Amino acid sequence: MSDLFHAAGLGADARRPLADRMRPARLEDVVGQEHLIGEEGVLTRMLATRSLGSLIFWGPPGTGKTTVARLLADATDLRFEQVSAIFTGVADLKKVFEGARAARMTGRNTLLFVDEIHRFNRAQQDSFLPVMEDGTVTLVGATTENPSFELNAALLSRAHVLTFRTLDGDALDKLLARAEEEEGRPLPLDEGARAALLRMADGDGRAALTLAEDVWRAAREGETFDAERLQELVQRRAPVYDKSRDGHYNLISALHKSVRGSDPDAALYWFCRMLDGGEDPLFLARRLIRMAVEDIGLADPQALVQANAARDAYQMLGSPEGELALAQSVVYLATAPKSNGVYTAYKSALRKAKESGSLPPPKHILNAPTKLMKSEGYGDGYAYDHDQPDAFSGQDYFPEMIGRQRFYDPPERGFEREIRKRLDYWARLRKERGQG
Repeated sequence: MSDLFHAAGLGADARRPLADRMRPARLEDVVGQEHLIGEEGVLTRMLATRSLGSLIFWGPPGTGKTTVARLLADATDLRFEQVSAIFTGVADLKKVFEGARAARMTGRNTLLFVDEIHRFNRAQQDSFLPVMEDGTVTLVGATTENPSFELNAALLSRAHVLTFRTLDGDALDKLLARAEEEEGRPLPLDEGARAALLRMADGDGRAALTLAEDVWRAAREGETFDAERLQELVQRRAPVYDKSRDGHYNLISALHKSVRGSDPDAALYWFCRMLDGGEDPLFLARRLIRMAVEDIGLADPQALVQANAARDAYQMLGSPEGELALAQSVVYLATAPKSNGVYTAYKSALRKAKESGSLPPPKHILNAPTKLMKSEGYGDGYAYDHDQPDAFSGQDYFPEMIGRQRFYDPPERGFEREIRKRLDYWARLRKERGQG
């Protein structure tokens, strides 16, 4: 009987996409996840007991999360049910749960695979809790986002999070070799083009197979592509980088820590990774300014000047010339001396200010513009610092109830040696007064 699927060429005999045809039929055929399914892998140990708890698979696209879920159901003789959070609402979930309960009455338990589980809101995620607790379903959720940020704590407490790794070059090359065996012909690529295709796949096995299929479609009889021709044919696959999600925060963290660690090469690499992924250069400029004040501070006061100048230069030049100014700022900040003295002092002072409440300043540093204020002792005993030796009186400017505090510990550079001397003086004075 003919239907719309047959009419569209999607019947049982229709040729499926290569990535679908290449889906592994055994766990041991999954590549790149040996830490999970290898001899000592977490899942291998679970399967040895034929006992499977609820799981969250966290990892990039194309690393085998859906495939492993299907194979786990086969290995444990569980009924496999799959839904996607993109297309499923609460009403749909209720039907799935009812089906799982009915199957359980017949002695068959259900493995419910939820793709993109992070796209469910908090209430929808809560709906899984009762059916997980009573054993109606064994939940396996897949997410590309950090579960710590995207999933309910209650859901996470009932599931084991397993991390899927980006496929490395060896794993991707193994996939291509299997694809050539499936197709019965080699990929029409020279050595450089094959390496370029692996780079374009960017750790995504599905992407590698899709690119390979595109190459076979495009190649004529006896034709072999080099890297340049390959790029023209399949274009360039955008890097896996979502500016509003986990990848964004991971890369900016890598850039910031590389600058803090005084590694200009690594800092430039992460800076370029973000630019290549489409990050807004002005976002990077703002973060460089933050690094200048947080990690360099007064160890090199020019760092903030350089970071601001780089932002201004980018705004003046635009892309692509302006990115060079930002790159210069990255290198300057990475090679500058480091001090977080102001950063830690600010946090300590802010904490103390919140703890101490609305304490008044000591009266000796208050102005006394009226007779009443003078009679109350305002300004009594104030020493004008410019009239003192070295323009330093050594007075205590803190509220009397908390006494002298020390927040800032400056680096040993230039004028800050004088600041350190004064801080040391105050510390001795506080000790003499019995304030610790």
